[in-house]
Amino acid sequence: MALIDEVSRGITEAMKSRDQDVLGTLRMLKSALTNKEIEKGRSLDAAESLQVVSMLVKQRRESIEQFTRGGRTDLADKEGREIVILERLLPPAASPGAIAEAVTAAIAETGATSAKDFGKVMKAAMATLAGASVDGKLVSEAVKAQLK
Repeated sequence: MALIDEVSRGITEAMKSRDQDVLGTLRMLKSALTNKEIEKGRSLDAAESLQVVSMLVKQRRESIEQFTRGGRTDLADKEGREIVILERLLPPAASPGAIAEAVTAAIAETGATSAKDFGKVMKAAMATLAGASVDGKLVSEAVKAQLK
């Protein structure tokens, strides 16, 4: 089943249960998915749909950082609740061990020896981790740590 259909069903359930947090978050997600479909001019495949969800999670994390710096913990908490709802739709996150293994394999595969090869290693590591939900920032930190 397409993600947008799953989201539509979730919206209906949230309306019935009067869960405003879930309802608002799923409506926002459906809108983002629809906008992406319009932009592409076709229905999204599963990978593109998950990419939209990942983008929204990343935006929420950045917002939390900004709201926390600005002393708006109420808005940061709201964004945190939205992240929890959105992450239910993503595949399981890659563990730190899996990230470290992927980076090590990417370094060996690309023959990287210094920080100059950062881009090549990141590309290879992210390709290896494609099946799991992974934060690029964590992969970047792991690459920097291993390419000292």
